[in-house]
Formats: sequence, structure tokens, C-alpha cells
Amino acid sequence: MTKEIRLDHLNRKVEVPVSPRRILSLCPSITHTMFALDLADQIVGRTQFCIHPADQVQSVPKVGGTKQIDYDVVDKLNPDLIIVEKEENPKEMVEKLAESYPVYVTDVEDYTDALQMIRDLGVLTNREQQARSMVETIEEKFRGLQTIQDCKVAYVIWRKPYMAAGSHTYIDSLLKACGFTNVFQGYPGRYPEVTEEDFRKAKPDFIFLSSEPFPFKEPHREEFRKLFPDSETVLVDGEMFSWYGAQMTEAAGYFNQLLTRLRRCP
Repeated sequence: MTKEIRLDHLNRKVEVPVSPRRILSLCPSITHTMFALDLADQIVGRTQFCIHPADQVQSVPKVGGTKQIDYDVVDKLNPDLIIVEKEENPKEMVEKLAESYPVYVTDVEDYTDALQMIRDLGVLTNREQQARSMVETIEEKFRGLQTIQDCKVAYVIWRKPYMAAGSHTYIDSLLKACGFTNVFQGYPGRYPEVTEEDFRKAKPDFIFLSSEPFPFKEPHREEFRKLFPDSETVLVDGEMFSWYGAQMTEAAGYFNQLLTRLRRCP
């Protein structure tokens, strides 16, 4: 099998097949994107959280989650390329896999990184034309965003303790693309823990409760409304805000619907 040296997003030199035939993906967004790049026949393994596209992933074996995997299952699948993501997959896991397999690490912290990830996947898997077409579609749709003006938002991803999206996150970059100011962008860490007092000091116009990783639902919205009556609390689709790659082709349309509904600061 012909191989070549590629630099991944961490500038690691990875010897990869010129035409990978057995790809293992350990990141849900990347698995979804590879199917969209017409790589269904090459994907031999995924995590239990790789749920899109729903009608195709069911036939792909699972190796575990994004943080823990069954290495014996990986060995049985015998991948010739493993694709991981810096935030999703622990460093120790990546290093152990790299002892036996070529492991390409992606690193997505914002909208621009996400587009580059698609392009790089295209080069890595001989799907450059499909990747270029996907990027062009995403860019066109995001150019049509009807942005909101002068509104502050808190994007909440967890409960007990409360955790929010901070700076240097893909979520933060999308909030900015929509015209919002993220009230927790200056807090330490990418996903800082925040208190009720932090919310009150920040005075967000909107509080977005994400559907993932914590599954916020209507009772939680009511809870926030009582705690912070001066902010409008909104349940939002976490996949649209946090899944990059193929999901981005749908995200801009979702954001326009959301922004039309909100229209202005409360």
C-alpha cells in the first residue's frame, strides 16, 4: 500500500495511505462529514455517539465512546487510518492508538477551523472535489445569515454545576457569526463553570439552553426563567451549534429561523 507523510492539525507527521480503505472515526462530527463525502464503503468503525447519518451508521461497528474504547475491537477492525479530534478524544488514547496505527488529529476551535477540517478530510481521503463543494455550500449559506444586533447571550451546556461555552470554542464562533456577544467569553477555560451570581452579573439578554451534552428541556427552561427573569431563556438545538462539518450545511438555516423568532433583545 502506497503511503505518504501528512501533517495533522497538531503538526504531527503522520504516515497515511494514499487511498485509505479502512477508516475508523472517533469523532461524531467527523463521522457524519465522511459519510457526506461519499466514504461510506471506507468507514469500518465509529463511536456510540456517532449517530449521523442515522440511516447509514447503524451498520458500522462501534468501538466504544469518545473517551474510552475497546482496543481489542479496534484491532479486529484493523483500520489503515484513524481520525480523532483533540477536544473529543483524550491524549492518552491517541498516543496508544498511534503505537499501532496512523492517527490523524484534527483540532476545531472555530468556524474557520471547521472549514479547513473539511478540506483536509477531502485531501486525506481522496474526496477533494466533494469537500470543496461542501465548503462552498456552507460559505454561501452563512453569507445569508440575518444577524442580530447588540444582544448578549449565555450558552449553557451543563447543569450541576452550570457550565457555559467560553472563548476559543466552535460554539462561541457561531454565536459571534449570528451577531451575539458571549457574556462568558472572558472567563478562564473553554467551558467555564459559572454560578447563579455570574449570570446575574453578566446580565445576558438571552440564555440558550443546549440540547447536548446535557439534555436541557422545558422544566429546565422554567427553572432558568424563575432564577433570571430579566433574561429570555431559549431551548436550542445543540447539534446545530456544536457539530461542525456536514452539519454546517443545515446550521445557517436553523440560525436564521432562531434569529427571526428572537428578532431583538428583550
